[in-house]
Amino acid sequence: MSNASKTVHIGFNNSVITEKIIAIVNPDSNPTRRIINDARSNGNLVDATEGRRTRAVLVMDGGLIVLSALMPETIVARIEAHTIDTSMKEKES
Repeated sequence: MSNASKTVHIGFNNSVITEKIIAIVNPDSNPTRRIINDARSNGNLVDATEGRRTRAVLVMDGGLIVLSALMPETIVARIEAHTIDTSMKEKES
């Protein structure tokens, strides 16, 4: 297995390191909105929505909060697809 970090595309040519993701949540609940507001005031918010509606909130290791315009299901599917591709390549080696 290589030491290269695996990333997942979260929209608009933005990516995050998959190993740093703690949770991917829907932004519509009040607790999640509080997390976003707290991160914004603390300087721990990365807005990767390009002005679009926030559809997923990624809680990252180290307290960083990343906003994405992609649905949480889409991001999870991309992570799972990458994991399957990686495991298939390792079996071939």
